Amino acid sequence: MSHDSARIRVLAVDDHPLLREGIVGLIADESDITLVAEAANGREALEQFRLHRPDVTLMDLQMPEMNGLEATMAIRSEFPGARVIVLTTYRGDAQVRLALNAGASGYLLKSAIHTDLLTTIRAVHAGRKVLSPEITFGIASNVPGDALSASETRVLRLIADGLSNKEIAATLSITEESVKGQVKNILAKLDARDRTHAAVIGLRNGIIEP
Repeated sequence: MSHDSARIRVLAVDDHPLLREGIVGLIADESDITLVAEAANGREALEQFRLHRPDVTLMDLQMPEMNGLEATMAIRSEFPGARVIVLTTYRGDAQVRLALNAGASGYLLKSAIHTDLLTTIRAVHAGRKVLSPEITFGIASNVPGDALSASETRVLRLIADGLSNKEIAATLSITEESVKGQVKNILAKLDARDRTHAAVIGLRNGIIEP
């Protein structure tokens, strides 16, 4: 086996070039890890995964076109053995549970990349699941109710932006009745009193970004 083939092959996915450059710098001097490709959104991630078949994928959550959760689910659906480490600034339990449900093997806060990324890559490659120590204690279930679906999360994000049901329907190209149904589900799942309360819960628990 050649030296290169023995290395852990990594795909880095993030829409911020500076973060990807930081990952490149961290990996550059490692004898057992190599970066084989980069992507700036979920669609590129799926394309690059198909092309390079990396051992470990580092996946940002909030990206344009296709977010990290959607990309992780798409990759895992096509390649069940794929190992994905989610990199994020959000430590909310809801995001952790969504990522794990999507098939992620690791969940690492971006603030811990410089100290924990390399060990996390090695651990996930070895078949272990890894969560940032800062969030492990809270994984139990601080978020009330069931996890929101991807479409409900999009609706909640637009509610937090101040859009009405009619405006949300126009933005997502769905009917207003469909929006009303999703809002009802969101309130029930989050045990929220109203739309504003749901948005507050979503922001507080990392279901949606500020």
